[in-house]
Amino acid sequence: MIDLRIRADVRDRAVRRAAERGVVVPTFAELRDPSLIAAAHKDRLTEVGLWDTDPANLFRIGWHNEPVPSGGGFGAVNHIVVPPELTGVDATVIALVGKWFPTGCHKVGAAFGCLVPRLVTGGFDPAIQKAVWPSTGNYCRGGAFDSVLLGCRALAILPEGMSRERFEWLEGIGAEVLKTPGSESNVKEIFDACNDLRRSGEDVAIFNQFDELGNYLWHYTVTGPAMVEAVAASAPRGRVAGVVLTTGSAGTIASGDYVKQHHPGALIAAGEALQCPTMLRNGYGAHRIEGIGDKHIPWIHNVRNTDVVIAVDDVDAMAVMRLFNEEVGRERLAAEGVPAEMIDRLGLFGISGIANLLAATSFARQFELGADDVVLTVLTDSIELYRSRVAELHDAEGAYDAAAAAFGFGRLTGQTTDNMEVLDDAGRRRIHNLKYFTWVEQQGKTVEELDAQWAPGYWEDTQSQVGDIDRLIEDFNLRVGAV
Repeated sequence: MIDLRIRADVRDRAVRRAAERGVVVPTFAELRDPSLIAAAHKDRLTEVGLWDTDPANLFRIGWHNEPVPSGGGFGAVNHIVVPPELTGVDATVIALVGKWFPTGCHKVGAAFGCLVPRLVTGGFDPAIQKAVWPSTGNYCRGGAFDSVLLGCRALAILPEGMSRERFEWLEGIGAEVLKTPGSESNVKEIFDACNDLRRSGEDVAIFNQFDELGNYLWHYTVTGPAMVEAVAASAPRGRVAGVVLTTGSAGTIASGDYVKQHHPGALIAAGEALQCPTMLRNGYGAHRIEGIGDKHIPWIHNVRNTDVVIAVDDVDAMAVMRLFNEEVGRERLAAEGVPAEMIDRLGLFGISGIANLLAATSFARQFELGADDVVLTVLTDSIELYRSRVAELHDAEGAYDAAAAAFGFGRLTGQTTDNMEVLDDAGRRRIHNLKYFTWVEQQGKTVEELDAQWAPGYWEDTQSQVGDIDRLIEDFNLRVGAV
């Protein structure tokens, strides 16, 4: 469970810092349901840009933001229904849209979920400590964003091979950056850097999205309900067949735990890169699907509640990225009958969002889903963070032509079930046990903690903490107001 013990002296310093910076912390309930947000906060947002480093934007760390770059209020859950002409399957694929978060990615929600329980209990002192955000890219951007609002120093740790846009954004916001060797698959190197910091004696607070249960809880409490709302809005008579998500920190897939509780027939499918098939084949390697980390099982992944593992070929993901973002590719999509409105929205798909879509279509084929079946997924971010990758592919592969578009369309609509496993209890236990090598042998967890995670009560107890955290947030805000 999340440590909610109060350290009053540190909390009081955090209260003073929040008062100095004009920070009011929204509750999880408000991020889940913006109708609970006070009118004064909503009025303030009419003057604030979506990516502005303004404390008011804390209230936009949810799925209901009006999809405009500045001054927006709140509305329905941001989502799209992906037409069958784009998927090649009959099932209804619904994807939540991450672009309309501060920073342009929903990972700012994971950062909020990790930061806030420590902030309001005195587990983190923003006036003294440096906030450290280990990541493969987007999470550390969310953490740096939150750090700026609190006026505290931020250190983003991410692999040197990530997209240029990530580094430019971090430098622009004033975060310190530590580049570790490798790319998406090199998560251990990030952990090693965190351990070096702990040994250095520097006063740091490390918010590790891979083992912080606040990440799990934010997605269970905010993303899961958003998925259920999206189904009610766009497929009210549909049968929810599954939630399909690639796993980076395994935070977002916590939404599946919530969806299962409300749609008991639903399955949860975890995706990964075929070039680094850790869950599927206990494998290793490197790949190009930015935003998903590999070669370990995150501590916060509720493996016992996972039903399917799907590996996506990064060749397919990159081919579809070009298809979506090259003029000839869009012409091919139009010729195949993809609606113009959908073509206009293809910029909502970043690389991991494309991988999620491909995994969702494989899932639909595996279970022979029809038009009355709903598959849920997430578009983590948008193409805005990967324009340099499109340019790099143009330089490496040459001009995009009709043959390339045909290949990309074939990869988009022709996903197979070849690289997939439907898990039984033995398969789930095999994947769960892989946590031992990272978390017990390397990172100091205990076997007793690992065994405890196999029990459903471990996760249910964490889910039940949201009310206590919200009460602590309300108390914190009262203290800020008093100051």
